[in-house]
Amino acid sequence: MTDMKREKLFFELGELALESGAALRQARLCYQVVGQPNATRDNIVLIPSYYGGSHWGSLPLLGAGSPLSGGDYCVVLTNLLGSGWSTSPSNAAEGQRGADFPRVSLDDNVEAQRRLLDALFGDWQLALVCGWSMGGMQAFAWAMRHPEKVERILPFCATARCWPHNRVFLDGVAAALRADAAWQEGRYEAPPERGLRAFGRVYAGWAYSQAFYREALYRQLGFADVEALLAFWEKDHLEQDANDLLCVLDSWQSSQPSEPALAAIRSRAIIMPSSSDLYFTVTDARHEASLIPAAELRVLESDWGHCAGGPGREAQAMRQVFAAMDELLRR
Repeated sequence: MTDMKREKLFFELGELALESGAALRQARLCYQVVGQPNATRDNIVLIPSYYGGSHWGSLPLLGAGSPLSGGDYCVVLTNLLGSGWSTSPSNAAEGQRGADFPRVSLDDNVEAQRRLLDALFGDWQLALVCGWSMGGMQAFAWAMRHPEKVERILPFCATARCWPHNRVFLDGVAAALRADAAWQEGRYEAPPERGLRAFGRVYAGWAYSQAFYREALYRQLGFADVEALLAFWEKDHLEQDANDLLCVLDSWQSSQPSEPALAAIRSRAIIMPSSSDLYFTVTDARHEASLIPAAELRVLESDWGHCAGGPGREAQAMRQVFAAMDELLRR
């Protein structure tokens, strides 16, 4: 697509009833649209955001080599509730900020996105929902919640469920953040910087594979050594709000769909776990794919671990994702 500029738009949701029974007040969803809908509104592709990132981070999925780059599709990119862009602990209405922010599920995110699509397009059909990591988890959630609206899904480096080892990993990084005395149970006056640094440093050990570090693949990202990479992860997390990070982490951990719910998915699907992902594992993805009638498991071969699926990060991995996307859209 020629129109790849970064935009930051907001859709006012008003009061959003949540699965927890609470209501998110003055809620809004941050998004961007690239391309135009066709007359029948069935060329729409939804790309929800991933953990720790914004919709801008997914724009490489529309770049050179992508089947979404030619202008045939209307692509809607959205941001997770709690991420700091859409309504989040760091920017919520008075009385719901910080530690008082209500719990938000992936289904709550899907509902917010559905309202946005209704407002933008009226009657519509999703040709594809795709995304990396939590973006992929939302693709599964869409296919379970609105099977009549979703033709295809392409989750990569993602599972529908937060499986037990995945949950333990997340508990570990969260504990590193909360161990900072400045955390104050989420009621901090200044950012808990030691906790944020620890969160980023511990997370980096899970995000990439053993081979990534052993073969010094971080040099392809411009880092001279491991310490330089870890310093980047620390800096990146210092720029994020601690309550936001833990809010979205909770949305991730709370995704526990049943096997019957997965078996009820009718969307055509290619499910692409990374061969070296340490927490969204091939084994767990294979089990889920076996439950979904029209799903194919296609392993994303890479030594980059979970970050193999990071949009635009590794060219060889992106070629595999784009090939699967092209094949799926042609079916």
